[in-house]
Amino acid sequence: MPDNDSSGSYQVAALFSHGRLAAIPRKTARREQLLVHLSETLFERDRTYTEREVNEALLTVHEDCSALRRYLVVAGLLVRPKDGSSYRRGR
Repeated sequence: MPDNDSSGSYQVAALFSHGRLAAIPRKTARREQLLVHLSETLFERDRTYTEREVNEALLTVHEDCSALRRYLVVAGLLVRPKDGSSYRRGR
């Protein structure tokens, strides 16, 4: 994955229109850049979140919070116990 340089920031910014995510990228590399950005800007590292809190944070950028939450978990950017009772920022 490329370094988090200004071109990476520009590419992520290009995904947004009026502060909202226009669409979830289909390309894996671009989606990964977006997910890293979302995890770093929406979630504090040492805090535990309920599913409702995660959904509310993700809804501020896109209506499909379930897909974004799932992508963040699969990427290891959000981690949760097997019972799904809480979420924490991962890597």
